[in-house]
Amino acid sequence: MMSATDTGVEPSPVQNISAAYTRVTRQYQQILDRWTPHIMYRWLGTAGILSLFFLRIVLSQGWFIVCYAYAIYLLNLLLAFLQPKFDPSLQEDLLADEIEEGGTPMTSPLPSARDDEFRPFVRRLPEWQFWLSATRATLIAIGCTLFEMFDVPVYWPILVVYFFVLFALTMRRQIQHMIKYKYVPFDIGRKARYGSR
Repeated sequence: MMSATDTGVEPSPVQNISAAYTRVTRQYQQILDRWTPHIMYRWLGTAGILSLFFLRIVLSQGWFIVCYAYAIYLLNLLLAFLQPKFDPSLQEDLLADEIEEGGTPMTSPLPSARDDEFRPFVRRLPEWQFWLSATRATLIAIGCTLFEMFDVPVYWPILVVYFFVLFALTMRRQIQHMIKYKYVPFDIGRKARYGSR
C-alpha cells in the first residue's frame, strides 16, 4: 500500500487541518457516547461545575451580568425540556380548522377525551440535549468570568428580583398549559400495574 509521500504528493495544510479536526470531533463524539447512559453522574458533574461557577461569582463579587444571562439561558432550556414536542394548543387549532373545512380531523400527539389511545410524552428538548447545552453554557459562563470586559457594574439585587419574577410568571404559564392539556412531563419511575396480584 502506498502512502501520500510514496506517490510524491504531499498533503496540503488544509487537508492536515481537516483530518485533525475530523479526528478530534470523532474522539469528542466517542466520549459523549460513553457518557450517555450515566444520567446521574452526568448531572452530578454539571452540578459540580455549576457550584464552581457560583463560587467564582460569590467570591469575586462580580460578573453579575454573566450570571444573569446564564440563568435566563437555563430557564429557556428548562421550559423547552418541559414542553411537548408537538404543542397541543396548535394541534387543537389545526383540528378545528380541518373540521370547519370538512376534512378528516388530525390526531393529537397527546391523549384526549375523544380517543384514549396512549401516546408517550415526547419532549421538545430531550434530556441529553438539555444536559449537553446546560454543561456547555456553564463552561462558557466560567470562561466569561476570566475576562474583565464581561464584568459590567450593575446593581445585582434588581437582576435577582427580575429573574425570580420572570421565573414565576413563565412557570405559572407552563403549569397552566400542563393542566389545561392534561400532560405530565415527568416520569415518576413507577410502571402502571394492571390486575390484582
